[in-house]
Amino acid sequence: MTERKPPGIDFESWTDKQIREATERGAFAGLTGVGKPLPHLDRPYDELWWIKDKMRRENLSYLPPSLVLRKEAEDALEAASQAPSEAALRRILTAVNDRIRAALRAPLEGPPLGIEPFDVDEAARNWRARRES
Repeated sequence: MTERKPPGIDFESWTDKQIREATERGAFAGLTGVGKPLPHLDRPYDELWWIKDKMRRENLSYLPPSLVLRKEAEDALEAASQAPSEAALRRILTAVNDRIRAALRAPLEGPPLGIEPFDVDEAARNWRARRES
């Protein structure tokens, strides 16, 4: 652990001494990225670069809750169309409809939701028609 700078010693010379001693101990040997250029030097400066980089590395994303619900509704509709039974279809659409209704009562952060609850009975009729044909 690095010790505190002793009083009376110039900061720059103390820092240089710390670096020199670490180099002599081999503390900087074998570091990843040695000799490689720094990435993204050609891009304009972005204050949030490190957050965006961390999110990219960890495969994370942030969407406003209204857009997340839109995506969930789209995925639920797809899952419902592939459901193994009508009961499963109804369960999937009822769950997403509950979330949509809650969002319509108390609007979510972000752009307008732009969707209405699904008509479960109509979706079930369409599901049965696809199964029969």
